[in-house]
Amino acid sequence: MPHTYVCFVWHMHQPFYKDLASGEYKLPWTRMHALKDYYGMVKILEDFPEVRQTFNLVPSMMVQIEEYARNEAQDPFLRAALKPAESLTPDEQSFILKYFFQANPGRMIYRYPRYGELFDAWRAAGCIPEQARRAFSPEAFRDLQVLSQVAWFDEEFLEHDAEVRALIAKGRNFDLADQELMGRKQLEICGKVLPVYKEFAKKGQIELSITPFYHPILPLLCDSNIAAVAHPNVPLPRRFRYPQDARHQIQTARDYARRKLGFVPKGMWPSEGSVSDETLTIAADLGVEWMATDNGVLGATLMRVAGIDETYRPYVWRHEGREMKLIFRDHFLSDLIGFVYSRMDPGHAANHFLDRIRENCRHVNGQGRDALVPVILDGENAWEHFDRGGREFLRQLYRRISDDPSMSAVTVSEAFERIPAMELTRIHPGSWINANFDVWIGAEEDNRAWNLLLDARQTYEEFIHTPEGKRLPKEMRQLAYEELLIAEGSDWNWWYGPEHHSENRAEFDKLFRDHLAHVYHALGLTPPEELSRTILKVSVPAVHETPTGPIMPRIEGEVSSYFEWLGAGLYRPDQRQGAMHGQQFLARQLMYGSDGTQVYLRLDLREERPGAHAGLEVRVTVEGSGKDVELHARLMREGAEIIGRGRKVKAAHCAYGRIFELSVDLELLGIDAGQPVRLQVSLWSGGLPADALPAQGWIEFVPSNPTPWGE
Repeated sequence: MPHTYVCFVWHMHQPFYKDLASGEYKLPWTRMHALKDYYGMVKILEDFPEVRQTFNLVPSMMVQIEEYARNEAQDPFLRAALKPAESLTPDEQSFILKYFFQANPGRMIYRYPRYGELFDAWRAAGCIPEQARRAFSPEAFRDLQVLSQVAWFDEEFLEHDAEVRALIAKGRNFDLADQELMGRKQLEICGKVLPVYKEFAKKGQIELSITPFYHPILPLLCDSNIAAVAHPNVPLPRRFRYPQDARHQIQTARDYARRKLGFVPKGMWPSEGSVSDETLTIAADLGVEWMATDNGVLGATLMRVAGIDETYRPYVWRHEGREMKLIFRDHFLSDLIGFVYSRMDPGHAANHFLDRIRENCRHVNGQGRDALVPVILDGENAWEHFDRGGREFLRQLYRRISDDPSMSAVTVSEAFERIPAMELTRIHPGSWINANFDVWIGAEEDNRAWNLLLDARQTYEEFIHTPEGKRLPKEMRQLAYEELLIAEGSDWNWWYGPEHHSENRAEFDKLFRDHLAHVYHALGLTPPEELSRTILKVSVPAVHETPTGPIMPRIEGEVSSYFEWLGAGLYRPDQRQGAMHGQQFLARQLMYGSDGTQVYLRLDLREERPGAHAGLEVRVTVEGSGKDVELHARLMREGAEIIGRGRKVKAAHCAYGRIFELSVDLELLGIDAGQPVRLQVSLWSGGLPADALPAQGWIEFVPSNPTPWGE
């Protein structure tokens, strides 16, 4: 009798949140999902030995989990959760209030009554940390610290770990010992992740596959212009073409698997299901035996809608002497799990899913043919929207599959052994979303990110072949290249463009720009000023008043007289609104103007105490008449100095005390009075961009004609 084979592929992935320069993890989501999903999704199969599945592991995610398990990961979110509540500073309290309610309210927060009470208090304060702090006692903060972490623990531990169960039973009024237990359990859970995959792979119940190391879009690395094949006339950035990077990302992933798993997986879910003939060729040359993508790509390849008959079978791609086995996910069924079933009763959802499969396979089986049903989706992101992490839904689903003699859950490799493959001679270049690459390229933000990546990649390639580059220590060259590989990951551009929103978009944006800045630092070069400005097209309201007359202040770093800056232009960002987008402000306002011979700038910094911002670097770009000058000034405990040599230093003067002031000789720029000038100011800390005025674009004004003072 014809049989139905259901092929689950769970893609386990989080972005690379670690800053290699500082060693700190900028966001906590790899740890949080390690607590909640990566272990339990495999462990649940222990109760269903007939159910076999494929788990796709992203190496850069596993590296992070290993560091957490060894207690080597530096994570400000975990530090805040573990610090004694009585010792929290006001900034740390605000940090906790801002970030520790980032969980599904219905499924995770209100599951714990005390967590729900605290969430209600946070909302009653308008979700404004300054107001909420007054309503939160140290005891309330400690309860929030503990419950915000426990809410992410996997059902396996919530149900079967005696210490965790006792913590939940206590419910509130936690003490330092409870905080310590919560932290210890996190390390323990992270330490169980990799061993459980190895255990179940060894006994054959799961197959492991991998993704290129830092989760890049392989076709776009090989040639970004291929996006126009998938979507003709899409606006594109400058051409990025580095197929050697695609090869390296695949090879390092396979090397990692060999070291950590003891074998190299046969298969690969290419990042975002993105494929092209060139990437399949590279992967085949490196030994990859099978890949998976979306049935939208299959339809575009066949040049017709890929229906059930086309989707429910394996394929083999043969091209220029290479071969790659392929399966194409049932987009609709996969999305039912990812986006619909969380709102249904678990048993009803499981029945609905299997009824759809049986209905879909009736025609295929009626032809006397076995059916392969590829269900491929994220193995972590859906479950926070399900009751009790979706475990009851999975139990109901796996039990029904196990009890059905006409249906089996198999690994991808087993599917190829059981069902003959149909041949393809080409593959349409595309991803799992709309069979194109529009999420990651084409929008203004996306294209700017690609151009910045290309600038860094070209700088690296050119510099390492110069005499200075050849003298650069090997480890620094390797570090620069590693930062490039991280910046090639798909996750950064997932949040650029109009398609997706997250409360952490600003953090993702800064992480991406920081990785690019690290490329330049590793090479001993100064990062371009453009990396100080957000790529995001967020609207941060600002007060902006243009100059009303000439000014001639004394450059001494102090507010000597109100009248010195009377008539100056003023740019002041709305820091309350910006804070909602994660914007960090070091400068309160910028004042600027001219007397016709000099351009004057004044920065009022967040702290007015002299020397409070020592170590910061102020970069000022002044542009006019086709010429531009970039000046770097270093703030010190006593004063400031222009960094550099030659004419620029002679033509500029700066001072720092309570404020930072700077003057620049217009003659240096070749600008005559009456011609427009454009300004940008940025602040850098530790070689990384920290703030910029304006956040986007330029400040433009026309310097006044020289006016004899006293007339």
